[in-house]
Amino acid sequence: MVSRAGPSQAAGGRDGAALLAQRARVALLEDRYGPLLTVRQRWVLARYYDDDLSLAEIAAEHGVSRQAVHDQLRRAVAALEDMEARLGWVAAVDGWRRRALSVAEAVGRARVGDAAALAEAEGAARALVEDLA
Repeated sequence: MVSRAGPSQAAGGRDGAALLAQRARVALLEDRYGPLLTVRQRWVLARYYDDDLSLAEIAAEHGVSRQAVHDQLRRAVAALEDMEARLGWVAAVDGWRRRALSVAEAVGRARVGDAAALAEAEGAARALVEDLA
């Protein structure tokens, strides 16, 4: 049996929710910054996260050690995190999404003649527009 332990479990193992959150974060970062990675970094990310291969399976396929795959995967994820820390695009999009959701919720609460709810929706919409400007 092949172990599925990888860089996301380096802290001694995590629960399933944390692993799913890590996979989702890497997917978001890869969607945004993936083209800026090297070919090898994109390949190892795809084999591990998209194809769900273990480090040992990737190593055997590529003719390198499991440790080499682990190091390459760790460097690729670190590069994605560094790009996000410098550019902040994923965080910005998440903020815009949350603002748009607050506008939708405020509009949903607004009723014809409810000036306070309409003013709240207008304020939320204006804040979102300012963020996007």
